[in-house]
Amino acid sequence: MDYILNKENEIYYECGWSSDNAVFLSLGDNRYVITDGRYTLDAKEKANAQVVESKNLLKKAKELILKHRPKSLKIDPLNWDENSYKELSKVVRLQKRPYMSHKKRMIKSDKELEIIQKAVRFGAEAFEAFKKEIETGIDEYELSFRFKEKLTLRGRRELSFEPIVAINENAAKPHAQVSDKILQKGDLLLLDAGLKYCRYCSDRTRTVFIGDEISMSKRQKFKNKEIQKAYDTVLKAQEAAIKAIKVGRPIKELDKIARDIIQKAGYGKYFVHSLGHGVGLDIHEWPYVNSRNEIPIQNGMVFTIEPGIYIPGEFGIRIEDMVMIKNDECHILSEEI
Repeated sequence: MDYILNKENEIYYECGWSSDNAVFLSLGDNRYVITDGRYTLDAKEKANAQVVESKNLLKKAKELILKHRPKSLKIDPLNWDENSYKELSKVVRLQKRPYMSHKKRMIKSDKELEIIQKAVRFGAEAFEAFKKEIETGIDEYELSFRFKEKLTLRGRRELSFEPIVAINENAAKPHAQVSDKILQKGDLLLLDAGLKYCRYCSDRTRTVFIGDEISMSKRQKFKNKEIQKAYDTVLKAQEAAIKAIKVGRPIKELDKIARDIIQKAGYGKYFVHSLGHGVGLDIHEWPYVNSRNEIPIQNGMVFTIEPGIYIPGEFGIRIEDMVMIKNDECHILSEEI
């Protein structure tokens, strides 16, 4: 298949190397990665492709296309600016393939699954290590700083995304930004974070009660009865969705199962996002676990199950684990360690 890529993780998937300025071309039996002089040496050491150095990546890509003259070239139109797309279309017929790489990467190999499992384990261990750093009287900024230290091993690992650290009403924002809100005993603390291992991401969320002892378990006890009811509802929805995972089942049914439980409990309007998303080289990738996705569950898939309830001005609750489908079975990767 003849195709062209320009996104970093997509290029890495194809040849084991990438940078923030590179283009990958697959033309028959020929594989090229085009980059500039800043990265040439590193690319030659690591890339499973012929490395071509150029200051003008698009111009060099056009030259290679004209050299090999493929009948057509597959391209994800969502990843290219209008001018670049027009320039490429001058030398070859382009076949639009939206989400081309995401679809290809949706089913993970055994090696990828092993790497992801390690990323998840290291992430869960970081949650446990951070538990000892949580104390009252400090704000979300300080909590976030300490959390990132544990996740990255003081900079030795890369984050999957900027962690979410949110207390009480701030947790009602699904993508809350850290604030100067001070943590107090009896508070609710939502933690959503992940790290990368060999470039593959992990993702996990826990909502915990700040008492004399702090636990990252999904079995939490809150003093506030309304918070406890909402928490138990979210946990019930998550466990029901995970239990329903079966090879061949349309993914959208998982979203419905979780959403129906939350709706029945009276919190339907407070579940404001889809149930989950795929995880791999990108923190959000195929398959997306939402009400529209009719793709059947398949071996090799990795995705999150993360229902939530968010009551503005009061509190937010989310429980998230990554699951892996292998040998026709669902394995919960990030539940406990």
